[in-house]
Parts: sequence; C-alpha cells; structure tokens
Amino acid sequence: MKPYDPIAHALSINRRSFLTKSAYGLGSTAFALLAAKAGVGGLQAAQFSKGVLQSPHSPVKAKRVIFLCMAGGPPHLELFDNKPVLKALHGQAFPESFTKGKQIAQLQNAVLKARGGSFEFKKWGKSGTEITDIFPHLGSIADEMCVVRSLKTEQINHDTAHAFFNTGSIIKGRPCMGSWLLYGLGAESENLPGYIVLTSTGRTGQQPISSRQWSSGVLPSKYQGIQFQSKGEAVHYIGNPDGVCQSTQRQVIDEIRRLNGQLAEETVDPEIATRIAQYEMAFKMQSSVPELLDFKNESAKTIEAYGIKEIGDGSFASNCLMARRLAERGVRMIQLYHRAWDLHGNLDNGMKMGAEDVDKATAALINDLKQRGLLDDTLILWGGEFGRTPMGQGTGRDHHIAGYSVFLAGGGVKAGTTYGATDELGYNAVENVVDVHDLHATMLALMGIDHHRLNVKYQGLDVRLTGIAGKVVKGIMA
Repeated sequence: MKPYDPIAHALSINRRSFLTKSAYGLGSTAFALLAAKAGVGGLQAAQFSKGVLQSPHSPVKAKRVIFLCMAGGPPHLELFDNKPVLKALHGQAFPESFTKGKQIAQLQNAVLKARGGSFEFKKWGKSGTEITDIFPHLGSIADEMCVVRSLKTEQINHDTAHAFFNTGSIIKGRPCMGSWLLYGLGAESENLPGYIVLTSTGRTGQQPISSRQWSSGVLPSKYQGIQFQSKGEAVHYIGNPDGVCQSTQRQVIDEIRRLNGQLAEETVDPEIATRIAQYEMAFKMQSSVPELLDFKNESAKTIEAYGIKEIGDGSFASNCLMARRLAERGVRMIQLYHRAWDLHGNLDNGMKMGAEDVDKATAALINDLKQRGLLDDTLILWGGEFGRTPMGQGTGRDHHIAGYSVFLAGGGVKAGTTYGATDELGYNAVENVVDVHDLHATMLALMGIDHHRLNVKYQGLDVRLTGIAGKVVKGIMA
C-alpha cells in the first residue's frame, strides 16, 4: 500500500479529471467488472490491515497500546510524588522564586499559598516505589510499573493540553498517536477496528473531551479512532433489520464495493479506499461485536477483581475488562478516557472517589494481561493531560504543566522503577526531564518505530507525531 499523498489527491481533482470521469460511461463499467475478476478493482480487505512500514525500524517490544487517560489532570502530589518539604510549608506563602514569570492558569494575580499532599505515601513492593495510600491496588503491583515523575507539557488549558498529549501539536488536523500507529503498523484484527475508544465519567471533576482527540487529522479517515459506547450496546444497529438476511446484505456490499472500486480507479481520493474498507469492516463487525460483548466466559472471580458491579454499566472498571478483551483480539490502540480529575475544589473527596473508580480496575487490568501472557507486548500508559499546582486553589488545585507524573507498564518498559524528579516543592521537573514529544518518541520506539521516519507530506512539510522534537528516553526501556 502506497503512503497517502495529499498532493496527488489534490492534483487529481481538476477540470480535466472531471471531464474525463464524466466521459467514462459504460466502458468504465465494463472495465471495472474485468478488473474485479482480476483482483484489481478496489481495495482488498486484507490491505486495510497493513501499515505503510514494510518492516519495523528496531526490535518490537510492544504490539499494542492501552492508554488510560485520566481526563482533567490528576494531581501528582496526591498520587505519585511525595513532597515532605511542601507538606511542612502547608498554608504558608509559596516562594515567588518558583513562580515568577511562569505560566499559571486560574491563579494569576492570586495570593499563592503552599498546599501539602492530602494523603500519606507508602513504599510498595520490592522496588519500594512511593505511591499514595489511596491506591492500594496499584501499590500492590508497583513492581510492574515505571513511574515517570518528571513529565512536562506545553499547554495549560484542558482542550489544547489533550490535543498536545494526543497529537503532539495544538494545530487542528494533526493525527493522534493511535492514528499514527495504525498508519505505520496497520491492524492485527480484520474483524474489529484497529483503534477503539471508550469513555467513562466519575462522580465529580468531569472535564469534557472532544472527538478530535482520536481524529486521524491529515491522514485518511480510516485511521481514526472508533468510539464504542460504554453503556448498553457498544455499537448501535449492529444487527440486520427484519427481512434482511446476511446473504442479501453481502450482495449489496459487494455491489457497493464494485462501484467504489470503479471510482477508485478514476481518482486518487483516499476516502474512497476508506469507504470500501469500512463497509467491509461493518459487515464483519456484525459477527465479531456480539462475540466481543459476550462475557459469559468471564469468571465471577475476574469480574470481582475488576470491581465491576454490572457488565456494560458505563464504568471505568467495565471498560478496563473490555480493554483486555480488545487487546486479546488484536486491536492496536485502545483508549479509555475517565473524566473525574478536574479538581479545582473539593479535592480530597474528589480524589477518594476518583481512586475508588480507577485503582482496583487498573491493577486488575495489568494483572489480567500478565496472567494471560499479554503484558509483555502491551504498553500501558496511565496519566492525564497535565498535573496540579503545589499551590492551593481554595479547596483544590489549579492546572500545572512544569512537572507532573504518569506511569507506564508492560511492553518493554523497565518495571519496578521511577524515572526523573521534580524539585522539593513539586513545581518544576528538574531531573531527567521528559516532555510529551519524548514520551511519544519512546512509545513509538517500543513499537519498533523510529519517530523521525514515520511521517506524511502535508502542505510541503513532513508531519509527524513528534514534530521536530522528541528523543527516546532509554532510561525507562527494559
């Protein structure tokens, strides 16, 4: 499959091509029939699963990614970054030397006071990784985790921060990381989309997210994320209406494919190839999705381990179990958004509720993948679009971009480790600093991709996930 060329696409749409297409008539139809018999017309279903990379650039350590996105910005100082000095300074004036000239969101011109962490930290596992005591289940698997305490980002408002974390840019129309993975590596499953998104909502701190966070941007739309419903039917209208049998539907799809294939011979428009592939995918999903949603083989012990009250109830826990099932079926990129962390106020209660929602389920997902032999080649990323200030904002914390924490697990990551550090007050990342481009470069490297070599030409420029930046963080790789 040739890489997508937007310039060729644009040049194919002109007056001459229009006149040429309008003159084809019956001759074009006859040619399409002959081409279809020879296997020329249209895009074969198998081609849809291939990426543009003929072979990996480096050894492949991870085949798929599960991104557990904590939308809203969970505070690192309550979860993964213990700061006794900040706690001792609690309620006092925050030193101006840290904040002078720095970007602050809603605390501009406010009196800045230090706010120590609300919860106690414990050292967990053989690694002795310090993690909050409101994450006891995650603490129990600390030896599987690599906690990065020195991440920084560039965007201080939610929507642009999400865009930057997903696409490496705030420019609209840039492909997200899942789309880049599909574009480069293709999908392993022919019966399910290669990139699936699920969302859930906590009881507080519900920061909205937009579908552009899983957009394919300037790449053809067949690489975009497909949102499954978390509650009720995962995919609407998956069954045939009364009176339509599968064989009849197959005939209809074959005829539509023939016509689309005929059009594809006449123009370079990549959306025609998308249309062909998506009709075929929709047909296959009519059998694969019901099987995916059939949880009868999941044991009561497994359901309890995730903390699921009811399968398909829209909870993060239910979505985590679905993520494992999707990983088993070869889905390349799985994103779970949990909206619960925009805690400008009522932080202590919000944190307890957020932890109750995600702690048990996240640990169960990692344990479940490990028990099934899937963790070694599944890369887990847990974290939000930014962190929270070490200064208080009423009963909460404001947005913070200069240093915060995420963790990774599986997929070639160095387990049972911490990487980087913030200063004594948790404000700036000061040791082994990792920016978002570095994180993206490292994730791609774990998937066998050199981030400099996965790009697409757009408006005369090489567009890539990491832009002109990014370095692989070898210190977090096993």
